[in-house]
Amino acid sequence: MRFTALNGAVTGNQLEAGRALTKLRWVTKRYPLKDFHSIPEIIRLAVMLYVRYLLSLLEVTGLLLERSIAISQETVRFWWSRTH
Repeated sequence: MRFTALNGAVTGNQLEAGRALTKLRWVTKRYPLKDFHSIPEIIRLAVMLYVRYLLSLLEVTGLLLERSIAISQETVRFWWSRTH
């Protein structure tokens, strides 16, 4: 990406601005929970239980069921694979 002045010359500040913009595009990360239809707090809780406490998928779904959140083991695994 190059910026040119009116006379066609590339100035240093414009060139640096172009490099910074290019780096910014590579650094910014897509929000991993954007495409899900579930509440983000539930997704975070399920993934946290699975990863932080090394629980099985069956144990995670059981703990969430005690909190009146009915989801399948495959859903937790899918959330983990998308956010990991």
